[in-house]
Amino acid sequence: MHNNRFPKLKAFCAIVTLSAALATTSCIQSKGVMRPETAHRLAAPAFMHERVIPAAPFALTAYERIRETGGNATIYIEGDGQAWLSRRIPSGDPTPVNPVALHLATRDNGQNVIYLARPCQYSKGLNTYAPCDDRAWWTSKRLAREVLDSMNAALNDIKKRYDIKKFDLVGFSGGGGVAVLLGAERKDIATIRTVAGNLDHDTFTAYHGISPMSGSINPLEAAAKTAAIPQHHFIGEWDDIVPQSIVASFLKAAGSDRCIQYGIVKEASHEKGWVDKWPALLQEPVTCGN
Repeated sequence: MHNNRFPKLKAFCAIVTLSAALATTSCIQSKGVMRPETAHRLAAPAFMHERVIPAAPFALTAYERIRETGGNATIYIEGDGQAWLSRRIPSGDPTPVNPVALHLATRDNGQNVIYLARPCQYSKGLNTYAPCDDRAWWTSKRLAREVLDSMNAALNDIKKRYDIKKFDLVGFSGGGGVAVLLGAERKDIATIRTVAGNLDHDTFTAYHGISPMSGSINPLEAAAKTAAIPQHHFIGEWDDIVPQSIVASFLKAAGSDRCIQYGIVKEASHEKGWVDKWPALLQEPVTCGN
């Protein structure tokens, strides 16, 4: 992996498929019932237990392993999941086919590790809380004010329930944007890590030639506000979904890279090449320089 505190990044020029340009995870049609089972099978060996967190206006699915109340907790935030089936047809269920953030969480041996799904993922039967009949929540409004309020409410619930002092946030793909936006609004964020993070959805949609995410807050707006939070952004060498230009845009908007580091991870694409490397990547520094 190459690491440089003063990056001069260039955008990839890779050609992407229509489905890849529209979703940050696989758009292969999958029976919805199998995706929750996949999550259970991943979480169980890591001793992570499912909990549904009421976080109005949604209910968020979490998998938790808490061994030390009163300490810090690492929160893994899922990507956008199966948002689209084709260029014009949104998915009826954004639950990820391949929950990369959950895979990463299971490789984290920390005392307090929590995985948070995004609104409307794993939401079958949760409609008391989740207004998930509106597919805009995982397409154009995936980073809307209501979504961030829900994620903040979930963190508040976790903090109170387990007496958590500080959070270390890890966001995959669109979850990286969520992590940055949460960091700009909260005082209890110790560090931020992103994996293939979409930190500028205007650059993302322009790169892929798709409609802007109207109704969503752009994480780029939080770049300067989070510049003093130690953070490390991991970029896949072969990622043609979230190219290097997106991190470059975020770094430029931050105005200072004293607390911001990045790493290009060899032989990693958007979803593949991360899990086995993750324990080592967790050891990469997340600090502020002089």
